[in-house]
Amino acid sequence: MAWDDRIFRYCERGQDPAFWAEPLNAATNAAFIIAALVAAWQLARAPRRATALAEPVLIALVLVIGVGSFLFHTTATRWASLADTGPIGLFMVAYLAYALRRYFALPWIWVGAGLAIFMWTLHGAVGVHCRTGLLPVTEAAGGACLNGTAGYVPAWLALSGMAAALLVKRHPAGRTLAWAAALLLVSMTFRTIDLEVCPLARVAGRAIGTHFLWHLLNATLLYVLLLAAIRHGRGSEPAIALPPPPSHKGAR
Repeated sequence: MAWDDRIFRYCERGQDPAFWAEPLNAATNAAFIIAALVAAWQLARAPRRATALAEPVLIALVLVIGVGSFLFHTTATRWASLADTGPIGLFMVAYLAYALRRYFALPWIWVGAGLAIFMWTLHGAVGVHCRTGLLPVTEAAGGACLNGTAGYVPAWLALSGMAAALLVKRHPAGRTLAWAAALLLVSMTFRTIDLEVCPLARVAGRAIGTHFLWHLLNATLLYVLLLAAIRHGRGSEPAIALPPPPSHKGAR
């Protein structure tokens, strides 16, 4: 399989190899760029960070997600598919590490164990195939479970689990991550049904599908996660706690 082989995966493109065959899917990637820029602005206005690297890296990954997805939804090639999915995978792993370390204050050895388990489940989920008769929504996707959305189920489970744990701990990031998990569930639904509703999702006689809604909702989701990091990450505390001045009580 060559790197420039075409991939026809979404309703809007159909079997058209043209650069602008997916105008909505391509244009809505601007939402990721906007999310990253607004988050960068929020970070610049926030108090000084104890660790000045983690949050900018997460923001940069969202920016790269938008660029990579744009490349895929215009060129529709195998190499662009990797440019699309690679940054998404990196963000999922990076944010999980950030959350375990900053929100839960886990030692690095436990963070590493959590990442290993997560990546193992991701690998398993990507290869899952559903029988056509088991889930009708897989029929148009040719057997790919949930139209390929099964690969994101581990991320939703991890996000939901962390949100629940943080809510129990009354951590301020808990509610924000719960909203993020709800957004991810809705966006996964729109990604899943893209091919199934293709004959119905049309504008002016042109099929548009629902994948562009996956982009818009995911951009919102990523912004919410970035906002949680900016507002509630432990890095908002001063890097060095200055000792209190010596007491002169009783001095003559």
